[in-house]
Order: sequence, then structure tokens, then C-alpha cells
Amino acid sequence: MADPSHEEAAPAPSRRSLLGWGGAGLALGAAAVGGATALHRGGGGGAPAPDAVPFHGPRQAGIATAVPDRLHFAAFDVTTTDRAELAALLREWSAAAAALTQGRPVGGGATGGLPEAPPDDTGEALGLRPARLTLTLGLGPSLFAKDRFGLHTRRPAALAELPKFPGDNLDPARGGGDLCVQACSDDPQVAVHAVRNLARIGFGRVAVRWSQLGFGKTSSTTPDSQTPRNLFGFKDGTANIAGTDDKALDRHVWVPAADGPDWMAGGSYLVARRIRMHIETWDRTSLREQEDVIGRTKGEGAPVAKAGEHDAPLLTAMLPTAHVRLAHPDSNGGARMLRRGYSFTDGTDGLGRLDAGLFFLAYQRDVRDAFIPVQRALSRNDALNEYIQHTGSAVFAIPPGVRDERDWWARGLFT
Repeated sequence: MADPSHEEAAPAPSRRSLLGWGGAGLALGAAAVGGATALHRGGGGGAPAPDAVPFHGPRQAGIATAVPDRLHFAAFDVTTTDRAELAALLREWSAAAAALTQGRPVGGGATGGLPEAPPDDTGEALGLRPARLTLTLGLGPSLFAKDRFGLHTRRPAALAELPKFPGDNLDPARGGGDLCVQACSDDPQVAVHAVRNLARIGFGRVAVRWSQLGFGKTSSTTPDSQTPRNLFGFKDGTANIAGTDDKALDRHVWVPAADGPDWMAGGSYLVARRIRMHIETWDRTSLREQEDVIGRTKGEGAPVAKAGEHDAPLLTAMLPTAHVRLAHPDSNGGARMLRRGYSFTDGTDGLGRLDAGLFFLAYQRDVRDAFIPVQRALSRNDALNEYIQHTGSAVFAIPPGVRDERDWWARGLFT
């Protein structure tokens, strides 16, 4: 089998050239759904939209870049067993992502093509700006299984399966996945459109395993912006790593070459957790108890015994079970993560209670040194556990960025 990593990422043919204008062309199109007809090229030239986030670069956007207001996160199972098809999919996804993040359609677009064939783009983002759309790809542990694509020797040690923590009530249908795509935008329709089109391109090679919509970002990577609030009404992410703090990013988020493997240098690791909040129970809790549970005031967000949100916390002034005290780096050997979480609400649970909470997203250099030890401490002693429950979980390796138009997501893994 030829190694796809050594092939040039040549522009894919248009739908018109694939289908042709005669009956034979139409027959080819009908037979090639999810294959040939899913090939695409970034259409549309001209200057990028002013609210477009660059797609190409040494690191993937959607990590240290500014956090937009909306999220569509999707995890995929790879259904093909062919390594070359998997690599081809990542090439095609990269080309589509480069177009979508700049406000351009997939392939030939949603209109103007052959009337007898489905358009290349689904069209619900016609006339919409990219609204700071970022698309971030991750690779799950299951992709590296020994009997699948011959990638088991290249699995990073830091891509560790998460242990079961006390209090977890994980739904297998809301966790895991071979691949993930994190789509963030200030326009929810733009984010949904991006994931929908990537899923469509991958038809026959991947299938959506689970997905999560999010709103109301709960963390910010821009230190000069107002700290957002979660659904409990408290400011969240006050001490988050800033996207401009290169020293902290290098220490806690980006994977250095020395950590290995080579294809992950410049990447990161993502933990995604769906955390249901028991809204009704929290809403009946006194303000004093709420503040004791968190370790900050609800209004200003100041730590206990301090006046300002950004005042250095005095951990010993908080209850031993306070969330801020247990999660603070000083309580965890200096461990830090870059958070990009979102609130969610998915209707009710059938008993009249909101199915709502926090979709926790955290990037780190090594989950074994960051999320795992921090979550162990929280799951054992955090007073907040009375009001929350983890219901979904996944971990992904986030490769470095797509450097230019000839590069593609995770290319180094296939070299």
C-alpha cells in the first residue's frame, strides 16, 4: 500500500469534472457518494473576511486563540479500515476547513452546480460571515488500536485513557471517539454548518458518534475581557491561561519536541467532559453556602477574604472542600490547564429538571500531569460534587497546525 503521506496534496477535481454532463457521469456520481463526490477544493478567492481567524499556521486555531461565543463539538468513529482512506479524509477535511474558516463554501458551493447532483456545500451559511470560526481536530486513543491502521507504535504516552473517578456516571454514548472536531464561532449556524459539511465529506469513512452544542463560553483566553459566568451564576476561568502568555503556554499547554513523539511537537492534549449541573438543587441553596462551595463571591468573583476578582487567593481562608482551593495550582503541584468550556442545555430529563451544565474543554501538555491528578482531588473532596455529575468523557491528541495549503491535519502521523 502506498504511503499517502508522501503524496502531493494536489487540488481535488470539481464536482462538474467528476460527474460530467452525460448519463454516465450521473451514474458515477450516484455510486460515489461519500467518495469521489466528497472531494473538494477551497472555492472563492479575494481577501479574507475581517472576522476570519487564520487556519494555517504552526498551531491549530481554537486553543490559545480568543474564545468565540458558540460551540459545536463532534466526535467521530472511523468506519473505513483503509489507512490510505483515513489519510485522504484528513487531507480533504483540511482543505474544507481552510475554506470554511475564511467564509468560503466547500467545493463549488451550494448553488450554480449541476442541477441533477447534490451541491458541494449544504448552503445554510450562505450570506453569513465566518464570525471567528475555528476548527480544531483531535485524535482519540481508539484510533491507535493495534488491529486498525498500523498506528499503535506512534501513540503518544500522554494520550492516556482517563480513569474512572469517584462520582462519575458516564454514558458511553456521550464519550470516546476516534476523531473529534471542535467548531467555535460567534454564530451558532456557522459552527453547525462546518461540522455538518465535514461529516458529509466523511460519509462512508466516518460516522458521528456523539456531539454537543454549547453557548455562553465559560472561559476566556483574552485577559482584558470580562470573565464569563457559568450556569451557577459564578465567574468561571478567572485564572485561565492567557492566549498571549507564551511562557505559560509553553510550560503547560504545548507539547515540546522532547516529550515525543515527533508528530505531536507543537500540539496539545484535550480533555472533554460533559458535566451536568443540578440546577434546581443549586437554586435552593443559600448564597452563603454557594460562595463557601466555590470559594469566591458571586458578584465580584473575589476569593474568600479578598476584595477583587484577580486578587491572589488565600487558600487557607477557604473551606478545605472549596472548589477553588482544591483546583488551584498551589494545591496540585503547579498543574495548570487552558480551559475553553461552554454552557449547555439539552431540554429536560423527563422529570421536569433541566438537563444543563458545563461542557468542559481543557488543553494541556500531558493529561497525566494535569487533568488526572486535579480531577482525582476534586472528585474525592470537592463540595461542588453535591451539585454536579460528570456524564460524558473523552480525551484526544491535538496535533500541531496545518502549516500551508500543501499540508494537512496530522500529516506527520502518517509519515
